[in-house]
Amino acid sequence: MNEEQRDRYSRHINLQDIGATGQQKLLDSTALIVGLGGLGSPVAMYLAAAGVGHLIFADFDAVELSNLQRQVAHRTDAIGELKTHSARDTCLAMNPDIKIETIDEVLDEESLSTLVPRCDIVIEGSDNFPTRFAVNEACVKHKVPLVSGAAIRFDGQISVFMGHDKEQPCYRCLYGGDSDSAETCAQTGVLSPIVGIVGTIQATEAIKVLADFGNPLYGRLLLLDGLAMQWNEIELRKNPNCPVCST
Repeated sequence: MNEEQRDRYSRHINLQDIGATGQQKLLDSTALIVGLGGLGSPVAMYLAAAGVGHLIFADFDAVELSNLQRQVAHRTDAIGELKTHSARDTCLAMNPDIKIETIDEVLDEESLSTLVPRCDIVIEGSDNFPTRFAVNEACVKHKVPLVSGAAIRFDGQISVFMGHDKEQPCYRCLYGGDSDSAETCAQTGVLSPIVGIVGTIQATEAIKVLADFGNPLYGRLLLLDGLAMQWNEIELRKNPNCPVCST
């Protein structure tokens, strides 16, 4: 690290669990963020500020007025702009010390098979199960850790899936069905700070995995009841019949 970087990241370096070694790991890391909406916005901004050296933003949507209630990486003057480009501009304005790459198309099996092996971690913030399932399958196949988050109404959930340990569950172990009838925020609504809370925890977990400290949420599902402001934790078990990780 140069002197400017030591100053920028000094509050991390002062933490015994991170230090200069952990911060250098962040600078040397590549993270893929899938979805630059309510969850992906705080993830992108905190990983950028934390100095994760190479960020890849994947989203095909453009910014809409209704997004601005919760998707804090975007501004009113970015309406109509691709979310990946809007988030990139926001993050680089905060920290020009990092590299940001944008993927502005729908991710499929072929593109994920090329993209995921380039990454040290994937943070999933999309709003649909087909994308979540496809990302999970690619992470299992290429042994890349996955940080999963979801939020709706006043509730949220977060977990981390190891990727390289065959004894640990994957995301598909948690959701075995196709979940075609899953609700979305557009249908039911979501309180804006809830996605911020979930996304911030996703960013925290990603930093822990990349810098190798603490106890990430491997095999645990953290649940937030925002109305009561209560947290619960559920132990996740591997599904021996999982179509993704049991073979």
